[in-house]
Amino acid sequence: MPPSARKDSAPKARPLRILYAEDMRDLREIARMSLTREGHTIECVADGSLALEKLTAAPHSVDLLLTDHHMPVMNGLALVTALRATPFSGKIIVFSSELNAAVGNQYRKFSVSYILQKPVFPSDLRRVIADLFPAEPDVAVR
Repeated sequence: MPPSARKDSAPKARPLRILYAEDMRDLREIARMSLTREGHTIECVADGSLALEKLTAAPHSVDLLLTDHHMPVMNGLALVTALRATPFSGKIIVFSSELNAAVGNQYRKFSVSYILQKPVFPSDLRRVIADLFPAEPDVAVR
């Protein structure tokens, strides 16, 4: 069976504009390599305040925000809370190694699309992204 037909391969999402807020440089680089390879454009920032600055200046320039929960300066929950007072309408995926029930409920209150437990494997992230942003079906031309 050719590699592209394997059942365990993640479905493809349409190309996206992604902003990733994460304080760990290595995780930003892994995401950048993995998601760029999938055809997405990704910009990475080191904390929530930098993400908020970018999204406040251009709220429609990003399809998907990926954010860590634990970050210096502004954590993921503060970022999401502030974003909900802006015109940003993109999807949000939160990464965290730990969230207590109260914090998880706060994220749900602000309608984040997914909360993923770290470690987040690239194949799992690709699967979630494809669920949120399905690729356009190929249209046969006759």
